[in-house]
Amino acid sequence: MPAEWIWRNGEMVKWADATVHVTTHALHYGSSVFEGVRAYSTPQGPAVFRLQPHTRRLLNSAKIARIDVPFSEDALNEAILETVRRNGHEACYIRPLVFRGAGVLGVEGRKNPTEVIIFTLEWGRYLGKEAIENGVDVQVSSWRRLAPDTGASMAKIGGQYVNSQFISMEAHDNGFAEGIALDYAGTISEGPGENIFVVMNGVIYTPGIGASILHGITRDSVITLAQEMGYEVRFETIPREMLYVADEIFFTGTAAEVSPVRSVDRIQIGAGKRGPITEALQTEFFAITSGEKPDRHGWLTPVRQAVAGD
Repeated sequence: MPAEWIWRNGEMVKWADATVHVTTHALHYGSSVFEGVRAYSTPQGPAVFRLQPHTRRLLNSAKIARIDVPFSEDALNEAILETVRRNGHEACYIRPLVFRGAGVLGVEGRKNPTEVIIFTLEWGRYLGKEAIENGVDVQVSSWRRLAPDTGASMAKIGGQYVNSQFISMEAHDNGFAEGIALDYAGTISEGPGENIFVVMNGVIYTPGIGASILHGITRDSVITLAQEMGYEVRFETIPREMLYVADEIFFTGTAAEVSPVRSVDRIQIGAGKRGPITEALQTEFFAITSGEKPDRHGWLTPVRQAVAGD
C-alpha cells in the first residue's frame, strides 16, 4: 500500500498531490536517476540499509547524466529518514527520484528545472516469498545490456531501464521469473534489476564492472560478507555455459536481496534449490539487517534516533 506522505523538493506533500505535468522532460526522454533503498525492522526500530552509499550513488548518477541536484547528500539523507518517520514504517522500500521537470520540450533538457522526490511503500520479497528459500527459474535473455559506449551502466538512469523492461517482459512471457542479460561481448552481465553470482567448486564468481553492470550496493555488501566468511570471490568474465554447470547461482539487489536461482533455460542448477553458500550468505545478511547480529560495518542508520551524517 502507498504511504501517506511524499517528500518533494524539500516539503512533505500528500501522496495524491505528488503529480507532474504531462510536458515533464523525464516522461518524454527518460531524464531521471533513482535509487532503491530498504529500511528493515530491528529491535531498535526501523533502520535504513546503507543509506549514505545509496545517496552518494544517486548523486553520482545525476553527475553522469548532467542533472543538477539542488540538495546536498546530507539533506537527502535526512529527507529519506524523515519520510520513513513521517509515514510510520517499521520496514519499507524507499524510492528517491531526481528528474528533469516541465519546460523546454527537446532532447537537450538541461534548461528544465530539477525535481526531487522521495516516496516509501511496504514491499515484500521482489521475486516472491518462496524465492528466498526455493529459488527461481530464469532464462538467458535475447536482449543484451548496453555496450560501454552506448550508455552509462554505472548510473541508475531511468531511460536505460527500458532495456531492463525488455529483459523482464520477455522472461515473464516465456514463463520464467526473471531474465539474465549478456553484455556486449556475449558474456554474462546481470539481471534486469539484480547483480549475479555463480558458485563453482566453492569459489564465488561475479562479473566485473566492465561487463555493463550496475555497481550494486547489495552486491558490495555480499562480497564483503563472503570474504569475511572465508570464501574466495573472483571478478571474472563468465561465459553463458558456465551457468549451466554451476553448483549455485544467486541474485543480489535492494529489491531481490539475496535470491537463489534453481534453473537457467530449464536446466537445473546444482540440486535445484538453494545451495549451502547461498544459504550461509543469506543467513548472515538477514541477521545483520534484522538487528539479530551486531552491525559491525555500520550499514544500518536508525530512523528514529539518527541525524544526517552520523
